[in-house]
Amino acid sequence: MNPRTIRLLLVLSAFVVGLVLCFTVVLLVTGRGPAPIAAPAAIGGPFKLTDQNGQTITDRDLKGHPFLVFFGFTHCPEVCPTALFEISEILGKLGPDADKVNALFITVDPERDTPAALKDYLSSFNPRVMGVGGDADALAAVAKAYRVYYKKVPLKDGDYTMDHTAIVYLMDKTGAFVAPFSLKRRPEDAAADLRRYF
Repeated sequence: MNPRTIRLLLVLSAFVVGLVLCFTVVLLVTGRGPAPIAAPAAIGGPFKLTDQNGQTITDRDLKGHPFLVFFGFTHCPEVCPTALFEISEILGKLGPDADKVNALFITVDPERDTPAALKDYLSSFNPRVMGVGGDADALAAVAKAYRVYYKKVPLKDGDYTMDHTAIVYLMDKTGAFVAPFSLKRRPEDAAADLRRYF
């Protein structure tokens, strides 16, 4: 093979390799490449807490039904009552099917949110919403399992508030995390979405 033919083959080979690389980059940038393998998110896990009636509740008690989890506190001025109202609306739209789903309000304020305080606070919402709390260590462990941030923030008058993650978690009937559950839609649509996990 003469040198001219070899050069021509090398140029053609480089051109073909360049085309393949260019095509691959275009596929990846436009999102048409092979889908990455999604690993399940490590959110949630075992817990042992106390509900608003003073009864022990564990993650095992919830299995068999999908459930929603929201972290907050009873002195929360706006975000928590709004989220709990919206969850209550969704449970109302489920009608008799509301018995097939659980909703947990887990406090991030163990100092003030005793079972009695949770019970009083939740009396304004759908009775299917359970308030749960525990000692500071137990709550810290649950918050860590759900990747929830919370922090005590002192106020000028000597009181305090709590900064916290405001996500509603949808867990399936095995207790595995599905996705953040959007409340920013019609309650009927959110209820229909929940029914898929019964």
